[in-house]
Amino acid sequence: MANSASARKRARQAEKRREHNVALRSRMRTYMKKVVNAIAAGDKTNAQAAYKEAVPMMDAGVTKGLMHKNKAARHKSRMNAAIKAMD
Repeated sequence: MANSASARKRARQAEKRREHNVALRSRMRTYMKKVVNAIAAGDKTNAQAAYKEAVPMMDAGVTKGLMHKNKAARHKSRMNAAIKAMD
């Protein structure tokens, strides 16, 4: 455990930031799952709507360091391709 006052404060701040990041990452993943579930259900209009909501969440996740930019680009590309392939 931290011994100095500054180290104790840093530990508190780190835990607070960790909890915040967990919440943001969870929200981002939820929006991504909505797209995947809509694609699996075969509902193109819902998939498109969910995709439009998920893209800004993923971009924000990249900006905040929750996800690497290439991973976000890969997910967006694959989701978009799957939506376009739907009949």
